[in-house]
Amino acid sequence: MSMWGIGVAVYFVAVIFRTSLGVAGLQAQDRFEVGASALSAFSILQLLVYAGMQIPVGLLVDRFGTKHVLVAGSALFTCGQLAFALSQTYGTALAARALLGCGDAMTFISVLRLGTVWFPVRRGPLIAQAASLIGLGGNLVATVVIVRVLGTWGWTTTFAGSSLAGVVVFVLVLAFLRNHPKGHEPPPGAQRPAGAGFVRRQVAAAWREPGTRLGMWTHFTTQFPMTVFLLLWGMPFLTEAQGVSAAGAGGLLTLSVLSNLCVGLVYGQMIARRPGVRLALALATVGVTATFWAAVLLWPGRAPTALLVALCLVLGACGPASMIGFEFARPANPADRQGTASGIVNIGGFTASMIMLLAVGVLLDVTGDDYRIAFAAVFVLQALGVTRMLTLRHATAVRERHVREGDLSPGGSTAREMRT
Repeated sequence: MSMWGIGVAVYFVAVIFRTSLGVAGLQAQDRFEVGASALSAFSILQLLVYAGMQIPVGLLVDRFGTKHVLVAGSALFTCGQLAFALSQTYGTALAARALLGCGDAMTFISVLRLGTVWFPVRRGPLIAQAASLIGLGGNLVATVVIVRVLGTWGWTTTFAGSSLAGVVVFVLVLAFLRNHPKGHEPPPGAQRPAGAGFVRRQVAAAWREPGTRLGMWTHFTTQFPMTVFLLLWGMPFLTEAQGVSAAGAGGLLTLSVLSNLCVGLVYGQMIARRPGVRLALALATVGVTATFWAAVLLWPGRAPTALLVALCLVLGACGPASMIGFEFARPANPADRQGTASGIVNIGGFTASMIMLLAVGVLLDVTGDDYRIAFAAVFVLQALGVTRMLTLRHATAVRERHVREGDLSPGGSTAREMRT
C-alpha cells in the first residue's frame, strides 16, 4: 500500500502542475501578450508531448519497472514547472510546458502498473479509479489553492513555490519506492530483450487486441470534455461568456473535481462487481455530457447558474468514465504487456483533448470569441468516438468470452483463429 501511495503522490503533483495553467490562462495572456490560439498552444504542446510519450513510457515500464520511470518523470516535470515560473518570453514558456508534459507522461501508467503488482487482480478496477481520483485531487489544489496564491503572490512565486512539491516526491521515489513486493521479483532471465524488434512486436501485439482499441476509443470519447474544461478553457468560458466572477468560476471548477471524486468511487465499485456494465456506463456518460453541453450552448443569453452547476457536475463524471478504457485493455493483454497497452489507451483521451484545445482556440479567434461555436466542436469528437466504440464492442466481447471460458489466455489466439 505504501509503495502504491508513493506512486499516487507523484501523479498527484503531476496533475497540479498540468492543470495549474488552467486557472492562470488570463494571466498568461497578459504576461506573454498572446491571443487565444497562442494560449491554447501551451496546453496543446504539453498534451502533444504527453500523448506522444505514452507508448514509449509503456514500453519503458514493461522493460525497466516503475521506479526508474517515476524518478525520471518527477525530475522532468519539476524542472518544467520551475522553468515555467521563470519564463519571460512565450518561446521559453512553451519549452517549459513541453518539458513538464514529458515528465507528466511518465506518471499515470507507472501508477497503474504499481496497482497491478501490489494489489489482487479482482481489485484492479477500484484501485485504478482510486489512483485517478487521488491524482485528480491535484485539480482541486489548482482550483482552490493556486488560484488564490496567484492573486496574492504573483506568477513567479506561485509557480516556483509549487515546484518544491516535485522535489519532495522525487526524493520519496528515489529513496523508498520498490517495483515489486519482496519475494515476488521476476527472475533475471525473465527480462525482455531491448531493441526495435521487441518494440514493434510489443506494440503490434497490444494493438491487435480489440479490447485495447476499444479502450483507446473509450478514453478518447469520454475524457476530453473535462480535460479541456479544467486544463484551459473552463475559466475563460465561465468568466467571459457566462459572466461568472473569478471566484465563482473557481468554485464551479472545484465542483467538477469533487464530482469526479464521488462518481469515480461509484463507477469503480460497479465495474468491479459487474464488468458487463463498462460500455453502458461509458456511453451513458457521453450522452449525458452532450445533452448538458447542448443545453448550455443553446440557452439564449447567459445560462442560469443551476444549469452551469449541472454541467460542471456532469463533466466531473468524464474522468471516471475514461478509466473504463483501461478495463477493456487490461483483461485483453498479458502482464508483460500491460504498460504498452495502457499507453495505447491513454493516447486516446489526450489526442482528443489536443484536437479540442486547438479547435476552441482557433474558432474563438475566427469568430471573435463566440464560445457557442467554439465549444460545438465537442459534438463532432463525441460522434466519432461513439461510432468507433460501437464498431469494436462485438469483437471485444467475443475475445473476453473466450478468455473466461478458458479457450485462450489474454493476448492469445483461439484454435479457430490459429487455423485462420
